[in-house]
Amino acid sequence: MTDDDIRAILTETKTIAVVGWSPKPDRPSHGVAAYLKRRGYRVIPVNPGQAGETALGETIRASLSEIDVPVDMVDIFRRSSEVGPVVDEALGLAGLKTIWMQLGVVDEVAAAKARAAGMQVVMDRCPAIEIPRLGL
Repeated sequence: MTDDDIRAILTETKTIAVVGWSPKPDRPSHGVAAYLKRRGYRVIPVNPGQAGETALGETIRASLSEIDVPVDMVDIFRRSSEVGPVVDEALGLAGLKTIWMQLGVVDEVAAAKARAAGMQVVMDRCPAIEIPRLGL
């Protein structure tokens, strides 16, 4: 992924599903989701343990398949070993363009599957770092 690719993704993306969102303010998934919300993105938290509650102005979903609006990007806060099933589920979302795996999250097999389905894939990066780095 070049800087231009990442800039295009972050500029064109409007709705982001955050898989592994945590209600704990000290967790990276909580802070990054809140940052993205403040930057104007619609952020849909996904956490089965919090499903049905409200966060970031959205109902928390138990799974990606419960999201009934188009999602541009799925931002994954899960261990690398848990990415495959998340990507499989994500590929069923209407409008999905990007799979984003957070810092330290890499799954080449899931990435290849997503690319084969026409997705853009970013691995081992954080949008909350990339946005200010790219001056967006």
